[in-house]
Amino acid sequence: MPRIAYVNGRYVRHKDAAVHIEDRGYQFADGVYEVCEVARGNIMDMRRHLDRLDRSLGELRIAWPMRRVPLQMVMAEVIRRNRVVNGLVYLQVTRGVASRDHAFPAPGTPSSVVVTAKRSDPAAARKKAEAGLRVITVPENRWERVDIKTVGLLPNVLARQQAKEAGAQEAWFVDPDGTVKEGAATNAWIVTREGILVTRPADQGILRGVTRTTLFEVAAGLGLSIEERGFTVEEAKAAREAFITAATTVVMPVVAIDDAPVANGHPGSVTLSLRQAFFDVAEKTQA
Repeated sequence: MPRIAYVNGRYVRHKDAAVHIEDRGYQFADGVYEVCEVARGNIMDMRRHLDRLDRSLGELRIAWPMRRVPLQMVMAEVIRRNRVVNGLVYLQVTRGVASRDHAFPAPGTPSSVVVTAKRSDPAAARKKAEAGLRVITVPENRWERVDIKTVGLLPNVLARQQAKEAGAQEAWFVDPDGTVKEGAATNAWIVTREGILVTRPADQGILRGVTRTTLFEVAAGLGLSIEERGFTVEEAKAAREAFITAATTVVMPVVAIDDAPVANGHPGSVTLSLRQAFFDVAEKTQA
């Protein structure tokens, strides 16, 4: 069965899906996106993802492409047409199509919307979690408004490629003072020797990850404490555990940072317990 995408009001075959060459997302990265996990036929934390979409659109003054409920229906229909039980649904909204000019197009220019979905293998994800991931650190070189989930991801692309070439799976951006910010596509966490979870405050320095937000509830249910503060690369290397969170990875152990093993170099029990409990806490919307 061919994959199906939704593009500006039409369901089309994925291989035929296209936007205009003067779409501002293509020419200026003038757009935002969200990625939701689909697990066991449910869209995970969709309310929070659409809340964040609303914030991103508002910060960039981009109009919603349609009302919220119809957009949810489109997401569910794309998932259904692609027969995705476990996987991801991707949503992108740009400022629309207009003659190339840095200033905003004329008022009333409709925004563009694209929705796609693809399947994933839960068994492969579990196997990855059992092994853990390796990360490298790279200097922070992004614009300051990384709290907006824009499609302008070139520094993230280069960081992830650098990680791949180093035999790692993620890169952590680091401030000049040695403080970890976040991953190229994830939020960064450590577990201290005392068993306290630590992650950087979600101000304008990092993206407020939806999975990160849900994990606060997961941790509370497990009786774990969280500190929102910065931590250095050296503190992370000396931590009891380290892990990353994102819709694409949920909770994934980090077993090495810049080739230095974290603790014994194996996934930790706290991280694995958070991963196991996540789906019991996350909001579920039937696709």
